[in-house]
Amino acid sequence: MSALTNYLENKLVDHLFRAQTLSAPATLYIGLLTSAPSDTGGGTEISGNNYSRVAVTSSLANWAGTQSAGSTVASSGTGGQTSNNAAITFATPSGTWGTASHFAIYDAASSGNMLFYGSLAIAKTINQGDTVSFPAGSLTITFA
Repeated sequence: MSALTNYLENKLVDHLFRAQTLSAPATLYIGLLTSAPSDTGGGTEISGNNYSRVAVTSSLANWAGTQSAGSTVASSGTGGQTSNNAAITFATPSGTWGTASHFAIYDAASSGNMLFYGSLAIAKTINQGDTVSFPAGSLTITFA
């Protein structure tokens, strides 16, 4: 399950109903958190030990259309859901990152605005040397 933050909800309302300009970020940044964020943002993002958000270019090739996982054409589905078309792989931890329980999608490599967030299906303790990845199709965002 994923959710939009208040920041993104407000930007969408202003754009759609109030004729305010909204530019899509050219790149989205995927982060991992050790505590739950909320609509106002927050949560505790992992830091240190070679952690950084993973950049994913906003494109038809990188994010599935709403009609099916893996789709690379404009959305035409009815479920309001997208997912990653390729694996999203984090740098190898140089030490323990803690237990990741949530993910977030941001508009910047650091700081910036949280746009979406969700809980991981299974919280995972990430140790030095682990491979940390969202396989293709496994990071889903649903507009409900």
